[in-house]
Amino acid sequence: MKSLTLSVVLIVLGLIVLATGCNTYNSFVNLDEEVENSWSKVQSAYQRRADLIPNLVNTVKGVANFEQNTLTAVVEARAKATSVNIDPSKATPEQLQAFQDAQAGLSSSLGRLLLVSENYPELKANQSFLELQSQLEGTENRIKVARDRYNDVVTEYNKKVRRFPASAFAGLFGFSQRTQFQAAEGAENAPTVNFE
Repeated sequence: MKSLTLSVVLIVLGLIVLATGCNTYNSFVNLDEEVENSWSKVQSAYQRRADLIPNLVNTVKGVANFEQNTLTAVVEARAKATSVNIDPSKATPEQLQAFQDAQAGLSSSLGRLLLVSENYPELKANQSFLELQSQLEGTENRIKVARDRYNDVVTEYNKKVRRFPASAFAGLFGFSQRTQFQAAEGAENAPTVNFE
């Protein structure tokens, strides 16, 4: 009788562990898919910006005597930014930083282009340029929202990976923490504005 009771208890415990493991695995899969989906939205927002840039550059090229170095810098920064691709499931902090650096380089080049364009009244009056400039501003907002959403989803995923008893199953099933977007170095400092 003892051996039958022990067998029943072991079978019940085994079924509980199996059910818990299956449930935990499925929740990891759901969160993993949310992270992948969220990363796709980040990439889509950055791609939208990259797609707007050739139109912006062509519009600016139409203005005589526009600084060629500025246009070249934007085109080169776009090429660099679109060449950095990472798999978020295997992303290291260094890879994500390289991605962010490439995107920051493009943002900086675009900022210089828009700043220099202030010296060209005919460009500032060009409706196509104004529309593209507005679309770029909207796209920058979309990028921020997508990055924030990605960080939110990664936070939920990482919490699940780290909490016990799910952490035991995470290691068993091969799920590990994901890397989040971090603020750019120096972002905590207010920009210096100099009107000379």
